[in-house]
Amino acid sequence: MSGYDRALTVFSPDGHLFQVEYASEAVRKGTCAVGVRGKSVVVLGVEKKSVLKLQDARTVRKICMLDDHICMAFAGLTADARVLINKARVECQSHRLTVEDPASVEYITRYLAQVQQKYTQSGGVRPFGISTLLVGFDNKEPRLYMTEPSGIYTAWKANAIGRSSKTVREFLEKNYSEDMDEKVTVKLTIRSLLEVVQTGAKNIEIAVMTSDSRVKFLEQEEVEAIVTEIEKEKEEEAEKKKKPTVASGSS
Repeated sequence: MSGYDRALTVFSPDGHLFQVEYASEAVRKGTCAVGVRGKSVVVLGVEKKSVLKLQDARTVRKICMLDDHICMAFAGLTADARVLINKARVECQSHRLTVEDPASVEYITRYLAQVQQKYTQSGGVRPFGISTLLVGFDNKEPRLYMTEPSGIYTAWKANAIGRSSKTVREFLEKNYSEDMDEKVTVKLTIRSLLEVVQTGAKNIEIAVMTSDSRVKFLEQEEVEAIVTEIEKEKEEEAEKKKKPTVASGSS
């Protein structure tokens, strides 16, 4: 590396900022988070780490509210996320106080991306080691945005961040459709997480936001019921694939 990865503000000869790339690597090592936009609903799903026997599960959150109508999931360093969440919450309240209207999802996404970008350009600091997925409704339209450690923000129909995000994104590309209702959107989110979560429903957390901007966190039993339904469908599909081979073998 010839020392180009030691200083945040120094470009390498081939145009890389290595510290920003290392921050992106920290995101790829984080647990998976998925966001899916439906017709009149947005769903966030995250892979939860197993809680230790004596640990209080309420203190381990991967999905949090920034304001009454904006929800966020993240992948990467949890401590970095806490700092960014606090900054976003203060900005949301400041916007309400100044403008007397709630901030739009895009406004808060742009604000977070701006903070993340600032930490790639100053000496004596390091980039935030997290990517975020923000969901909400602007003018009754569902919105899903992603921010990256470099300060880039983009709008998506469905996306995944964290561990094995490429696999999950490819699955979403194959199975996403524009006019999904709430049930189908939730099911697709859980199906995509099951691509990387081996332990089933107990390690999945789902938040559903509807057009009235209310967020509902699914209970463990509800997630388990959907996972059971998905597994049953997979078994039926596997049986259907076997049947033609049996028929051709007998002929």
